[in-house]
Amino acid sequence: MERLFRSLKSEWIPALGYRNLPEAKKDVGGYLMDYYNRQRPHAFNDGISPVAAEKNLKLLSGIS
Repeated sequence: MERLFRSLKSEWIPALGYRNLPEAKKDVGGYLMDYYNRQRPHAFNDGISPVAAEKNLKLLSGIS
C-alpha cells in the first residue's frame, strides 16, 4: 500500500497541489482506476498492468 501512495505522490499529484477537493478527487480517482490499474506497468506483474495480469490469469485458468 505504501508503494501505491509513493507512486501517486511522485508520479501524479501536482507539486502545488489542487485548487479544490472535487478536482483532487477526480484526478486521483482517474489515476487509480485508469492509469495505475489499466496502463501503468508493474514490476510484480512482469511489467504489465494489474488489469492485463488478471486477464492473463483468467485465460490461463479457464475462468471467464
